[in-house]
Amino acid sequence: MKKHIESIGDSRSLELYEKVPKGKRLRAKLILKIANQSEEAIELASIVELIHAASLLHDDVIDEADTRRGVTSINHEFGNMTAIMLGDILYSKGFTKLTYLPSEVARSVADAVTKLSVGELLDVELASSFNTNQDIYFDMIYKKTASLIEAAAFSAAYLAKKDTDKYALYGKNLGLAFQVIDDVLDITSSSEILGKPALNDFREGKTTLPYLYMYEKLNNDDKTKLLSLFAKDLSFEESSWIKEKFEETGSVERSIEYAKALGYEALKAIEKENAPELEKIIKEMIVRDF
Repeated sequence: MKKHIESIGDSRSLELYEKVPKGKRLRAKLILKIANQSEEAIELASIVELIHAASLLHDDVIDEADTRRGVTSINHEFGNMTAIMLGDILYSKGFTKLTYLPSEVARSVADAVTKLSVGELLDVELASSFNTNQDIYFDMIYKKTASLIEAAAFSAAYLAKKDTDKYALYGKNLGLAFQVIDDVLDITSSSEILGKPALNDFREGKTTLPYLYMYEKLNNDDKTKLLSLFAKDLSFEESSWIKEKFEETGSVERSIEYAKALGYEALKAIEKENAPELEKIIKEMIVRDF
């Protein structure tokens, strides 16, 4: 990834890129486990991670984030315009390198990035009101998160001459499970671990799966109270009330169980592929603190 940015020949781009938090590299791990460390697989992994990093830079601007995984975000340190342009540079370089890979791979990744952008737009528009429709939520997280992981798995399988449909299904379910757990961790993890305030998603106007499950179980008075707190800065008492309702309704545990079911479906798709490392990835993504 660094070599791709170095090849641009712009020292400022490289300097800013070095400050982008590295993250888990989930998509790269997935590609290299499926396609092994061939030259094409390493190239694909670097491209997909550049594209993912670009999407996070734009995401931080949209969310007005101060940090990314506990590190000061690019937009907070250098301003929104710099973050947007750095994201554009990473996107552009990623797509340039993508053109050298087989057309099926390029088409899959490019299509996923279109879905990702549509998912981001949907996420922004959903913030205007409390969404109670689970289908809309799952459509949004599929596009915003799972589609690129699905494309990474498909593309890696294509390079390795494996069953692309099976691995794409694995990637899709892994991506959905990953996002559901991310949404759970916003509720259950401490601010220090997350690098952002707990319940931050709700403050930003995001109705994630635990809130959808909780809303189903609340009485009318509690539903009205929850809606009154949506997309607002929460006091300690208000945050405590929400957490109490999570406990009462079991919606966090239900969300975790749903993520585990998605993980099971992912593994079922490749059960005859003899891929123990991919089972390990599922476990790492579901049982984690951040």
